[in-house]
Amino acid sequence: MAHEQHQQLIQTLHECMEACNHCYDACLREEDVKMMAECIRLDRECADICAFLEQALTRNSPFSSDLAAVCAKVCEACGNECQKHDHDHCQKCADACFKCAEACKEIA
Repeated sequence: MAHEQHQQLIQTLHECMEACNHCYDACLREEDVKMMAECIRLDRECADICAFLEQALTRNSPFSSDLAAVCAKVCEACGNECQKHDHDHCQKCADACFKCAEACKEIA
């Protein structure tokens, strides 16, 4: 897989990673941080796997398809959790996660 073929996915992964990092940071500043614990945990998981897959794609890793399947699963879990919260940062994160999950499924 040449990374040039996956430019759109690389961009989507990067946007999801940024949304998750923003949500993570904003959740830490919420009044009831304990209530946001699962959201915070999944934001970290999602940002990390998106960044890892982005790097794997740019180096033409033979594991890109496998990583994309895992990334889609993590993105869906994060999106489902974020969707439960009314905060704007959570809703934006959920949207980015669901978009990324769909894009990952295309190469998984």
